[in-house]
Amino acid sequence: MRQSTKSKRARKPAKPHADFPLFKHAAGQWAKKIKGKMFYFGPIGDPDKALERYLAEKDGIILHGRRVEKPGGTDVAELCNRFLTTKDAMLAAGELSVHSRRDYYRVCESLVEAFGKTRLLTQILPDDFERLRSTWAAKWGPVRLGNEINRVRVVFNYAYKNGLIDRPMRYGEGFRRPSRKTLRLERASKGPKMFEAVELRRIVKAAGQAMQPMILLAINAGLGNNDVATLPLTALDLAGGWLKFPRPKTGIDRRCPLWPETVKAMRAWLKVRPEPIDAAHAGLVFVTSKRWTWAKDTTDNPVSKEMRKLLDGLEINGHRNFYALRHTFETIAGESRDQPAVDAIMGHAREDMASVYRERISDERLKAVAECVRTWLFPPKKESCKRGRGQKKK
Repeated sequence: MRQSTKSKRARKPAKPHADFPLFKHAAGQWAKKIKGKMFYFGPIGDPDKALERYLAEKDGIILHGRRVEKPGGTDVAELCNRFLTTKDAMLAAGELSVHSRRDYYRVCESLVEAFGKTRLLTQILPDDFERLRSTWAAKWGPVRLGNEINRVRVVFNYAYKNGLIDRPMRYGEGFRRPSRKTLRLERASKGPKMFEAVELRRIVKAAGQAMQPMILLAINAGLGNNDVATLPLTALDLAGGWLKFPRPKTGIDRRCPLWPETVKAMRAWLKVRPEPIDAAHAGLVFVTSKRWTWAKDTTDNPVSKEMRKLLDGLEINGHRNFYALRHTFETIAGESRDQPAVDAIMGHAREDMASVYRERISDERLKAVAECVRTWLFPPKKESCKRGRGQKKK
């Protein structure tokens, strides 16, 4: 039954005061529609700052139909504030992950530290970007370096697209991402980013009550750190032996058959799973021994930390971590020779025409992929050819 407009209005959150000019947008921002366009002025939690920004910008918006640069041009602090406000709105709308928002915040902090808050964008030169790259290259590997350079470009491209500067930023030749050859050599120097079956059986056997089912889910269904940390109880069908869980990073739906070993480990864990302190975590499969979530908005991921301790204890060295289980699944599952079914379990997004037209993957194909990996990890025991004396041949 449709609710009345009066009922809907009654539930609408109140403004700070009656004549407050902004309204609470579903994106989690104070907003106002001006000349047919929606403008955001800051998070709902800080109405005073949002009002201050609205009063400072409204005349320019009314006059020009868009935000205009302040006298002298936009500085680094203003760019970062506006960029992060837009990303906050995308996060609230479910169009950006918490981890991506964290990475953008971190790179904005780096830009403020490197260039200064009050440095005008028009005053930043290619030499400045080259020095920034040199600083980063001295402490990071080529993969991390390339990712950070790409995020910087996203921030400054935002400035041009939103009219904060009148021409694209000039980064210079010295601010290039590492070449593909450099990335290949770096990867080769570290060796394969996967576990062998013998290693993985040792890892599973030595893992604790929470880590063992996490590891089995990762190798059984190609889950990553954030996947297992945010896995809801509703995603599990242990009776039927299935996992149904959209990949948080891409939103692509996934269904995966669960091995008997995985189901057994999950049932054992759920019997001892502690009740979380925070009611918001009540629906999560995995809770720490201190009754908190494993999902943390930090670069030092708790799942990775626990896996590192486990690997170090077993003296399984190398540049491998929990996410290497996902690499392992993809590598071994590929032996099934059914890449579309592997992609469906992994939650990979492909833009080829076959993927556009393909509406489903049968359960039989998904089971074949899962069984391919299971047989690799837990090979069936060979029956003895010897029979005891007096036994009859069947």
